[in-house]
Amino acid sequence: MATSPRRRRYHASSPFQAGPEVIDEVYEVGARVSHDTFGLGRIVSIQGTQSAQVDFGDEVKHIPLPCAKMTNL
Repeated sequence: MATSPRRRRYHASSPFQAGPEVIDEVYEVGARVSHDTFGLGRIVSIQGTQSAQVDFGDEVKHIPLPCAKMTNL
């Protein structure tokens, strides 16, 4: 059983800054996306909240969700 990582609480006077807050993106079939490794693509199908099948032109890849390297356009 997988558990989600807890958010760290930072003290106001701490010299270490909190990391940027991750925003979960909502993907839809047919939406254009940009992936840091594979480039521009279009979402072909979505398997629940687990993964998305993305067509990058020369190949179709299964991308696990959420993916920090992929953003909606």
